[in-house]
Amino acid sequence: MIEILTPSELDRARVTGRVVGDILRSLKARCRVGTNLLDIDQWAREMIDAAGAASCYVDYAPSFGRGPFGHYICTAVNDAVLHGMPHDYRLADGDLLTLDLAVKKDGVAADAAISFIVGETRNPEDVAMIDATERALAAGIAAATPGARLGDLSHAIEQVLSGAGYLINTEFGGHGIGSTMHQDPHVSNKGRPGRGYRLRPGLLLALEPWVMADTDRLITDPDDGWTLRSATGCRTAHTEHTIAITDHGAEILTLPQP
Repeated sequence: MIEILTPSELDRARVTGRVVGDILRSLKARCRVGTNLLDIDQWAREMIDAAGAASCYVDYAPSFGRGPFGHYICTAVNDAVLHGMPHDYRLADGDLLTLDLAVKKDGVAADAAISFIVGETRNPEDVAMIDATERALAAGIAAATPGARLGDLSHAIEQVLSGAGYLINTEFGGHGIGSTMHQDPHVSNKGRPGRGYRLRPGLLLALEPWVMADTDRLITDPDDGWTLRSATGCRTAHTEHTIAITDHGAEILTLPQP
């Protein structure tokens, strides 16, 4: 199902998006060496509740997970890139952490992810990988104009990621979003321009470029049945925003309030 939001629904989506952006900004500021992933999950729960929102993850049980997920945020560390299940782990200096958050408020969902390095140690390869996903996201957003095709967005993302030397996995990518977290259409991080669904004002998309340093192959963590890791154990990065297609172009909904 592809939803096209009404103006009033889009106003509600803006509110939900700001909740997601604000929580991610707050969590990033609180993450430091020694922070436990379970504490991050608890902080996310408290902030979601305080905002009058609901987590999209707690009861999430798709076919590919050993669900339900049972947590309020995805916390992916180092070789983990998607669906990182919070567990009893304390962050170390130089860890590459991805926080992925989706919430629903007043009937509309929003979804975003950020990757960043914890502590003082900065591996240049990690910095470059995070930067590549951020630039790819910006390119995809710039291509998201009314009348554009999904393939235009996918191609724009691909050009940045491939140009930076990364292989691209096409099993997981961006998606439509609205009254539920995951909807059609699927937005691959690789594609051909001029192909696919034509964008219309009122469409919400979650664009999420993600890469692994030296592979495009994923494995599922055998212990939790959820966390997706790089097959080689290499580092990973993931950046995501929810955008709305408007008459004038793409509006980013999941930026924090100034």
